[in-house]
Amino acid sequence: MSPAREPGDPQGPQSPYGSPSPYWTPAPPTPTNPFAIASLVTGILCCVPGVGLLLGVVALLQIRKRGQRGLAAAVVGSTLSGIALVTTVLLLTTGAPGWIWRNVKDGVRESANLSLAKGDCFDTDDGRLKDAVYGVRTVPCAGAHEGEVFGTFTLADGPYPGEKAVRDAAERCVDQRQFYAMDEWAVPQYVDAVDLSPSRETWAFGDRTVTCVFSGVTGHGTLTGSLRADQTTLNAHQIAFLDAARTLNDAMGTAPDAVDVEDDLPGHKAWARRVSTVLADGAHALRAHAWPATARAPLAALTARMDKARAQWDQAARAGDADAFYLPYDAGLTLIEPRAVVPARKALKLATTPPGGGAEV
Repeated sequence: MSPAREPGDPQGPQSPYGSPSPYWTPAPPTPTNPFAIASLVTGILCCVPGVGLLLGVVALLQIRKRGQRGLAAAVVGSTLSGIALVTTVLLLTTGAPGWIWRNVKDGVRESANLSLAKGDCFDTDDGRLKDAVYGVRTVPCAGAHEGEVFGTFTLADGPYPGEKAVRDAAERCVDQRQFYAMDEWAVPQYVDAVDLSPSRETWAFGDRTVTCVFSGVTGHGTLTGSLRADQTTLNAHQIAFLDAARTLNDAMGTAPDAVDVEDDLPGHKAWARRVSTVLADGAHALRAHAWPATARAPLAALTARMDKARAQWDQAARAGDADAFYLPYDAGLTLIEPRAVVPARKALKLATTPPGGGAEV
């Protein structure tokens, strides 16, 4: 008979061999194959797909021989790497990478160059015109728009020349502007002229185009109507007048940096000589043109003033000192002030409000 259980005895009957050990030491866990883990990581990241597939095969062989864990990881990694390897082979054999790369470059170049031509009007997604412009939409110039392209030109190929060199080259937009909007009086004062030039980043994608743009975004909002005034929109009489006006404006713009004549008398005398020569040539060209009957009288009066102004500028060019320069200079400048050309402009149906705003003179 087995011994009776004593009251309060929690253990109940005892083994004849004594009490069992209170401690239990489990067997060590089966390790996970490291190649399986590497195969899974490589497959997920899709990096070097051939290596990921090779790691998965090695893992499967070792797991079978060693009884290790990681079968699922090896299978998944091998599958993903295999898919990536097949995709890579297809891309390389079909030329898809080149196609993709060309489209990427075209996309960046399109954004950088705007894919706009002279005379196009456009809006942007963010309403800002800067070096990197995206979301460009061409719109009719007759309606409201943010920008109007007045010229484009391409920079020389080669390594990126640097921001300063690109900016210096973009000064060519000044020439583009005067031949696109020949009548400077017709350009509103709130209109800015900006250039959209290649950056170092877009240059790497083949961007070499500088786009010259009239912008109405700052100040008074958008533009309305085209600012184009060239051979495509003007008649021969208007062009003849504006050519003479542009030549004179260019000569006036060559004044010396020194504002006071006393600081650079030789420079001011050379400037006066240039203005005198341009006035003589301009008056001759205007007289040689066959003007319509309604414009003959105001053009004759204008050329007469130009002759008088030429004589004054010529005298200033021969001045012996600053005092002798100022008197003919002031007289010559008054003879060619803006109000002197308004009658001729009216007769030719050109703008009659001088740059700088104000009422018609």
